[in-house]
Amino acid sequence: MSAELNWRRVEIQSRRMSIKPFVADDAHDVFRSITLPITRFMAWEPPTSWPAFAPIWQFWLSSIRRGSDVHFVLRGLPDRRYLGLVGLHGVRTARPELGIWIREDEHGRGYGGEAVAAVAGWASERLDIEAFRYPVAEQNISSRRIAEALGGIVQGTQSTPKYTAVIYLIPPRR
Repeated sequence: MSAELNWRRVEIQSRRMSIKPFVADDAHDVFRSITLPITRFMAWEPPTSWPAFAPIWQFWLSSIRRGSDVHFVLRGLPDRRYLGLVGLHGVRTARPELGIWIREDEHGRGYGGEAVAAVAGWASERLDIEAFRYPVAEQNISSRRIAEALGGIVQGTQSTPKYTAVIYLIPPRR
C-alpha cells in the first residue's frame, strides 16, 4: 500500500506537533540543529558544512519519492518551530525501522515518544506491518524508554562503528 501513498499529502497530527515528510525547504532547519551531542548515538557523523549536507537531504527526497524511506519533520503547534525528525525506513517491508532525533535544546520534553507513537500509529493503520524495528544505542536510555513505552521487546544487539545497538521490536499500534 505504501507505493500508492502520495507522501506530499501526508500530515500526521499529534497533541503538540505537525509531522510531515521532509521537503527541501526543511533542509536549513535540520542542518542548523545537527550537533555533536545529537549524533553521539547515531550511526552517522554530522556533516561538516552545508554543501556536505546537500547530498544527504537530496537522498532523503529521492527515498521519499521512491516510497522506500520517509524522514518526517516535526514542527511544534501552533508556532511551526522545527523540533526534529522521525525516520520510517524500509516502508515496504513487514518490519520497517523507526528512528528519532530531537533537536538538542528540546530534549526532555517528551517530543520523541510523542512523535514515534504518532508515526507508528499512522503507519500501523495504513501499511502491512508485522512489527517495527527500533535500533538504539545501548547507552541511549531516553530512546530505549520510548521503545519500551510502546511495548518494544529487545530482540538482539548489533555492533556499529560508534556503539552497540539494542534492537527492539515494537508491535503495530492497532
